[in-house]
Amino acid sequence: MSIRSKPFVFMILTVACIFSFRILTAEAQDKIPRSLDNEMVRIPGGEFMMGADNPPGDHPVHNVYVPSFYLDPYEVTNAQYLRFCRETGRQLPEFWGQDHYHCSEKFPDYPVVGVNWGDAAAYAEWAGKRLPTEAEWEYAARGGREGMAYPWGDSLSPAQANYYRTGVDGTKPVGSYPPNGYGLYDMAGNVVEWVQDRYAPDYYLNSPAANPPGPEKGRFRVIRGGGWHSGPSCNRVHFRNALPPNWLDFNVGFRCARDVPSK
Repeated sequence: MSIRSKPFVFMILTVACIFSFRILTAEAQDKIPRSLDNEMVRIPGGEFMMGADNPPGDHPVHNVYVPSFYLDPYEVTNAQYLRFCRETGRQLPEFWGQDHYHCSEKFPDYPVVGVNWGDAAAYAEWAGKRLPTEAEWEYAARGGREGMAYPWGDSLSPAQANYYRTGVDGTKPVGSYPPNGYGLYDMAGNVVEWVQDRYAPDYYLNSPAANPPGPEKGRFRVIRGGGWHSGPSCNRVHFRNALPPNWLDFNVGFRCARDVPSK
């Protein structure tokens, strides 16, 4: 069991940004979309221009190659994470039972929140998957587009994603908004997502061009994408931030990746 921070609600304030299971009843389990259980999207390998020319943190723009991999089309849900907790005895999410954060058996297809990096990594391993690397996440979030700020283009509207000041107070069921070009949902908005990498603000200056794994050392883990409590600038596909790995937040969840088996 990873070290967990004491229970309280966190809010992350950045420039132009606001960041920030009990047992499912049989009736609630029947409401879980079956397609969420095993479906993954194969992301074709290729090169892309990672980052942006707007310091700090996510610059400079640099060419990166990412091999093919699988990625969950949806963020991990309360129902999926609860199964993991029931089978492994892991502690339930921090905000479970708080309806304001949609953390209860009444919200099976909402994204899980209140899990730290260790929780997310443990779930991924249990599911036969892993967390995506930062480069994989950004490549997938772009949906095959180059040079765009968001998964669909250079603008963001309340019809495209669940982000701060859209009139939505909290998370929405996964898949509530249109997918990007790869068929991935909520790559902007709903919840911010843990990824595999450790964080260094200057990593892009020296990162390898082929499938970068992130720094070897670092106190923080990268989080990617914006959430329901994040401003528009934090929802840009190139925006990067980081948290201590034991951090628990009502705006942070995750999705999983998997390697393409070698022939």
